[in-house]
Amino acid sequence: MKKNVGLLIFDDVEVLDFAGPFEVFAVSSEIHDHSLFNTFLVSETNEVVKALNGMLVLPNYHFENAPKIDILILSGGSGTRIISKNDNYLRWVKKQYQSCEYLLSICSGARILSNLGMLEGKEFCTHQEVYEEITENIPSSIPQKEKRFTHFDNVYSCGGITAGIDLSFEIVKKICGDDVYNRTLKYMEYNIK
Repeated sequence: MKKNVGLLIFDDVEVLDFAGPFEVFAVSSEIHDHSLFNTFLVSETNEVVKALNGMLVLPNYHFENAPKIDILILSGGSGTRIISKNDNYLRWVKKQYQSCEYLLSICSGARILSNLGMLEGKEFCTHQEVYEEITENIPSSIPQKEKRFTHFDNVYSCGGITAGIDLSFEIVKKICGDDVYNRTLKYMEYNIK
């Protein structure tokens, strides 16, 4: 059954944090008759988002009209400093988490997991410059700086920026199997080492 992949975006989001995973899920579906994933961007409102370095992005949905999300992806970027402390964002993410199958945190998107209290006693990955902030916020959290990504239950977190692509491939493999995974890798000419 086709799964909805919703990527959270906001002002000062890191472009590759959402564009990389978006491409992995969208391409894997495209080369399989658009049968696997419905991939879309979600923001708090339907207004244009100004990503880091000036890219303007129009979300497909906003918090009030987004369809049910099976795979929720929390993008990173300097904007997470603000939204990870914003009650509206935190409530929305928590609500989505209660019904989604997978929650993926990309790069500094781990700030959201931290401020939701989800990293208590848990292993996590994030951007190299954010580990200290999270361990100060959640002293019982367990940083995994040497890993590309890690998970507990249905929550996955990955390192900085490009690691989101690797994590997305891992989820495609977990859900769809080796054949879809390998075909997508080949089509995208992506080499995971």
